Amino acid sequence: MRLNPPDAGAEVVVVPHTHWDREWYLPFQRFRLRLVALLDEVVDRMERDPRQCFTLDGQMAAVDDYLEVRPAHRDRIAALVRAGRLAVGPWQILHDEFLCSGENIVRNLELGLRRAEELGGAMMVGYLPDQFGHCAQTPQILHGAGITRACVWRGVPARVRSHAFAWEAPDGTAVRTEYLPEGGYGNAAGMFEDATLFGEPGLLPGRVAGFADRMRRWRRDGGPLLAMYGSDHTAPAADLADQIEAAELPMRLDTLAGYLAAQDDSTSDLPRVRGELRSHARANILPGVISARAHLKQAMGRAERLVERYAEPLAALWYAGDAERFLAMAWRRLIEVSCHDSVTGCGSDETAEQVAARMAEAEQIGRAVCDMVTAELAASVPVGGHLVFNPSPARRAGVVVLDVPVPGGASGDLVLRDASGRVWPAQTLDAAPTVLDDAVHPAGDLPMVLNRVFGRVLFGQEITGWSVSPAERTLTFQVARRSETPFDIADVREALRDADGQWRVRVLAAPRRTVAAVVEAPPLGHVSVAPAAGSASVGRPVRVDGAVLDNGLLRVDVSDDGTFAMRTPDGDVIDGLGRVVDGGDLGDTYNHAPPRHDHVVDTPVATRVRPVCDGPIVGAVDVERTYRWPRSGDPAADARRVGEPEDVTVTTRVELRTGEPFVRLRISFDNRCDDHRVRLHLPLPRRAGVSFAEGQFAVVERGTTSEGGCGERPVPTFPASGFVAAGGLAVLLEHVTEYELVGERPQTRELALTLLRCVGYLSRDHNAYRDQPAGPQLATPRAQCRGERTVEMAIMPYAGERPGPDVAAAAETYRHDLLTAAGYGPEAAPLPEPRTGIEVEGEGVALTSVRRRDDGWTELRLVALHPAPTTAVVRGAFGEATRADLRGRPGEVLPVDGGAVSLPLRPWEIATLRVHDAA
Repeated sequence: MRLNPPDAGAEVVVVPHTHWDREWYLPFQRFRLRLVALLDEVVDRMERDPRQCFTLDGQMAAVDDYLEVRPAHRDRIAALVRAGRLAVGPWQILHDEFLCSGENIVRNLELGLRRAEELGGAMMVGYLPDQFGHCAQTPQILHGAGITRACVWRGVPARVRSHAFAWEAPDGTAVRTEYLPEGGYGNAAGMFEDATLFGEPGLLPGRVAGFADRMRRWRRDGGPLLAMYGSDHTAPAADLADQIEAAELPMRLDTLAGYLAAQDDSTSDLPRVRGELRSHARANILPGVISARAHLKQAMGRAERLVERYAEPLAALWYAGDAERFLAMAWRRLIEVSCHDSVTGCGSDETAEQVAARMAEAEQIGRAVCDMVTAELAASVPVGGHLVFNPSPARRAGVVVLDVPVPGGASGDLVLRDASGRVWPAQTLDAAPTVLDDAVHPAGDLPMVLNRVFGRVLFGQEITGWSVSPAERTLTFQVARRSETPFDIADVREALRDADGQWRVRVLAAPRRTVAAVVEAPPLGHVSVAPAAGSASVGRPVRVDGAVLDNGLLRVDVSDDGTFAMRTPDGDVIDGLGRVVDGGDLGDTYNHAPPRHDHVVDTPVATRVRPVCDGPIVGAVDVERTYRWPRSGDPAADARRVGEPEDVTVTTRVELRTGEPFVRLRISFDNRCDDHRVRLHLPLPRRAGVSFAEGQFAVVERGTTSEGGCGERPVPTFPASGFVAAGGLAVLLEHVTEYELVGERPQTRELALTLLRCVGYLSRDHNAYRDQPAGPQLATPRAQCRGERTVEMAIMPYAGERPGPDVAAAAETYRHDLLTAAGYGPEAAPLPEPRTGIEVEGEGVALTSVRRRDDGWTELRLVALHPAPTTAVVRGAFGEATRADLRGRPGEVLPVDGGAVSLPLRPWEIATLRVHDAA
C-alpha cells in the first residue's frame, strides 16, 4: 500500500554524513576500528550505486586514519572525491577553537586543505558542526584561506531566527554562515531508519513533512531545506537512495558542499553577528571543558609556545639545514590534539593519557629542534659562556638564570659581559659544591673506584686534571663542565699499579654558581655573554624586607592571612589579592555544578611567609597557607561534600623582577581531594562590567552574563589565552585559563581564575547545570587530577577601562622567556658579536609565527591587536616582500626600503608577509 505524501513544500536536500569523534569515550585506536568498518561499507556502497554521496565531517583526519589501515583504497577515495560525491576537508581535525592558539587553527586549515587537494579537492565550507562555541576570528581565518561559507550549530545567539546569517570577524570580514537549527548536525538523523512499510514509504512521508514544518520557520524564502542525515559514528541506511526514489517527494541527495554551492553567497540581506559565538540559547556549549583536566591545557600551552615561537623562528632565521620535517611532525601532533574531544579533556581517562603523550611528543620535537639550532650557534661561544636567544621581534632585556663558572675561583661579585664589553649585573642564587667526593678506600678497591670514570666523565663533569701522591696515598681528580685537556684512564691505572694500604680519593669541581642576570638581546636574534669578576649596579633593584617586596615599579605587602596588597608608583593600592577559594563540584568534564549545600573554604588555618631570594635582580617569598578541604563530594545526593577534611598546604611564590611592571605568581599544592574546584580570587581596582580576554588573534570584550535558553545554566565563565583584564587589573597567562567576574552584577569587583577543577565522570546523566547528558556516564577517576599541581601567572595594574598595548607587550614578555644555551667552543675563543633577526614595530602589532617555506621565502604572521588602524614596520636582511593569504600563497608585492617594509593593517587584521633575501 502507498500512503499519500504530505505537502512537503520546498525541496528537502538530504546530506548523508557521519560526525566522527576521532577519540572520545573510547581511545583513538578503538574508534578507528569502527571508522575503517564504516568507510569500507560507505565506499563499497557508493561505488555500486552512483546515486549515493557522503560528507565526511569536514576533517581529513578520518581519511588519513582510514588510509593508514587501507592504503590500497587511496585511488578509490580519490575517485569519489574528484567526482564530487565524497566531500572531504577543509580541516585536518575538528578542533576546539578556544583551547588552541590561533596559529594552530591556521595550520589545521592549511594541512586539511592540502591533504584534501591531494585527493582531488577540498570541501570549501568552514564546516564546524560540534565545536563548543566559536572564536571571534574564525570568519577572517576562513576568508583568508579562500573559504567564504561556514556552517555551525552551537553558540549561535537567539537573535538569529533564520537559516543563514552573516558572521563577522572583529576586522569586519564576513562569511555567509549556514545555521543548523532543530537538532544541529543530526537534524534528520532518524528520518530513514525503519521508515518503510512492506517495501512502501510508510513512515517516511510523515517524517519528511514534520521535518519540513520545523524547518520552514527558519527558511521563509521557499528555498531548499537542509536535512543533515547522520550522527556520531554512524553510516547512512543501506537503501537510502531507494527510499528517496520510492517516496516520490521533493527530495534529493547531495553533499554539504553541493547544497551550499547552489545557494546565494551574498551576506548583504542577512542578520549580522560579530565576534565569537558562545550563546547557550539553542544548544549546549559545555563551558566546563575549559577547566577540565587543567594539566592538558598547560601541556598544550607549553608545546604550542615552544614550536611556534622558539623552534620555528630559530630554524627559519638561524639554521641552514633542514628542520622542516621535524617541525611538520610537531605540528601534526599539535593539530591532532586540538580536537574538540581531545584537548578539552572530556574523554575517557585512556584518551586523556594518549592526548597528553602526543602533546609531550610535540614539545619534545620542538625542544630537539631548539637544541639542534642553538647547539650550532653555541659552538662558537667559548665554554663557560652562554648564547641568549630572544624570541620576540623587538629588542628586549630579560632575566636569565645561568649556571656559570667562577672566573679564577673568585669569591666576590660576578657580572656578565658581551662581545662589546658591556656589563650586565648578576645576582647569585646558589653556589655549587666544589668537593664532589672525598672518601678513603682500600687499595684493592681502587680499580672499582676508577670504573666510575666513563671516558673522561666523572660525576657528570669532564676531568681537567689528576694527581697521585704516593706519600700521602691520595688520588685527586679535578673536573669541570668541559675540558680540553687530554686524558686517558690507563695512565691513572698505571700510576696506581703498586698502590697498597688505605687511599684517599677526592673529586674537586671548579667553582660554579647559579646566577640571575639581566641581559639585553636583539629582536629575534642572539647575543653571547660570559661571566667575569666585578660588580654592576641595577637600575631599579628589587628589595625584600620580610613580607614586603619592592622593585620601584610595584610594591607588594603580604598580609597575615596570606593575601597581599599591590601598590603602584601613583599610590594606588589593590588589597586582598591572592585569596584561594575551594568549593564543591558535582558536575562532569563538560559542566561545573556545585552541591546544593556547598561548603566553601577560603580561610587558611595557618599561614607562614618564607624568604626565597632578596634581590637586587629577583626577589621572592613563599606564602604557605594550610587549608582544610572536604575530601570528596556525594554525587548520588548532589547536595553536599563529605568525608574527613584534608589538610592541604597551598604555596604561593610571589616574585618581583627588576624592570617588570607585574608580579609573578606560582601556586603549588598537592591535591588530595575529589569533586571540587579551586580558584584564585583577585579584587579589582575599579568596578567592572566587562572583561577583555586575549585569545585567537583577538582581544574579546565580554560582559558579566551569558545568554541562556537551552537547558544549560549560562554560567559566565570564559576562556583566556594570553591575558585577561578587567577594572584596571590584568592577569598574564601561560596557557588557556578559565575566568569569571564575580560579585554583584552588572558591576563586579573581583576576578576569579580556575586553578583546578576535579570531577569523576565524563558526563553525568543528572547534572544540576545541564538538562541533557553530553555523553555516556563514564567514570573518569583521573579527571579528579590528584597529585602535585602548579599554576603560574602574573598580575599587572593598568590605566583606563580597556587594556592598552602595554598589557599585550607585558604578556609577550611574560610568556616568552629568553632562551639560553651553554657555549662549548674553545675556552680562549672571543665572544661572537650579537646578531639581529627580524624586527617588528607598530602600535598593537603582534607576531604569532615565523617560518621558512618550501620555496625558501620566510613567512611572518602578524595581527593588529588594536581597535584602530595601525601600521606594521618589518625590518631585516631582506630585499623582497609580498603579502600572502593564510595558506601562504603570494599576493601583492610590497616595496622594500633599506631592508624595511611597511604594512598598513585594519583593526584586528591578520596579515601574512613573505620576505626574501635580495636577489
